[in-house]
This record gives sequence, structure tokens and C-alpha cells, in this order.
Amino acid sequence: MLSPLPDEATLKQRVLALLARIPPGRVMTYGQLALLAGHPGAARQVGYVMNGLMNGTELPWQRVINAQGAVSTDKLGFGDVQRGLLVAEGVVFGASGKCDLKARQWWPDEAAPEQQSLF
Repeated sequence: MLSPLPDEATLKQRVLALLARIPPGRVMTYGQLALLAGHPGAARQVGYVMNGLMNGTELPWQRVINAQGAVSTDKLGFGDVQRGLLVAEGVVFGASGKCDLKARQWWPDEAAPEQQSLF
């Protein structure tokens, strides 16, 4: 069962707090951020939050990728920028345009093991 649509301000605040903690060279997915922000199923809303950060922020927006391990910003014209920033941090993308999520996905220490197994 999907949770109700989250309060936009609360979701944004929680997502930004998590985003600020992602270490260099590591990534999180949109769905993972939604889950950890307390709103599983709100990956699209997390995407809207990320979209608002791409033009001038110190937060590491580039560290959020899709569940397949690829960047989702090509349609917005930021794909090459995002990949370049991640590669500069040591994230390797294969010929398919995907990184190894098992090796690069970051989970906060307080994330429950059952949450981690969802991705």
C-alpha cells in the first residue's frame, strides 16, 4: 500500500537533510530517499526536489540517481554534468551508462537492515 502524498515542505526538508549527508563517491536513489524520508513510493516527488537544486546549490544533487544505477537528468540537459561530477568523485559508469549500485549505494548508519534490502 502506498503512503499518502507527503506534505511537500516536510518531504523536501527531510530529503535535503539526507542529501547533505551522502559522502563523495557514493549515491542514493530517488526511491531510497523517499523511503528514508518516511514516504515510500514518493520517488517522483523526490525528483522534483532534486530538479530544483540543479541550478546553484552546494548540496550534492549529483549523488542521486535512478534505481537502475543511471543518471536521469539527460532529458533536462544535465546528464553529462551529473555523470562528470560523479566520475570526478570516483563513481564508474559502465558501457550501459550504469554504476554498480551494490558498490556505490550509501545507507545512513541508522537505516534499518530491512530498508536496505528493499534496494
